[in-house]
Amino acid sequence: MDNYDKKILDVIQSHFPLASRPYEEIGKQVGLTEAEVLARVRDLKKSGLIRRMGANFASQSLDWQSTLCAASVPTDKIDTFVAEVNKHDGVTHNYLRENKFNIWFALIAPDMDAVETTIASITEATGIDILNLPASKVFKIKVDFKMDK
Repeated sequence: MDNYDKKILDVIQSHFPLASRPYEEIGKQVGLTEAEVLARVRDLKKSGLIRRMGANFASQSLDWQSTLCAASVPTDKIDTFVAEVNKHDGVTHNYLRENKFNIWFALIAPDMDAVETTIASITEATGIDILNLPASKVFKIKVDFKMDK
């Protein structure tokens, strides 16, 4: 990644322009053309650095369900398990932890039945049981990863 990539990532994390040509707007902010920004974003997605681009919304306000999931995945099955988890649109993010439960991910769906169906699908595909840990109280903390500093 160079400084342009870092500047683009800083913009798209929390300030993605709501415009008819958002990549042109990003280009104006970082000093590139629309085509250059688009090419860089495509390259960042292709490399896996950007996994997903999409809006975040308050699922509870829409009467959707969200949950935190945890799984104990053998080291030799982590890549396969994570690939299966990432196939599901409701997965917002996942991460590796140094713990018995080493893979954690957040999942949202229209209702708890859909959450449980998705979890069951992942378990069926991987053979790995998943803990479903819905929040009893929600705390939202905004996190940006400053790339340009």
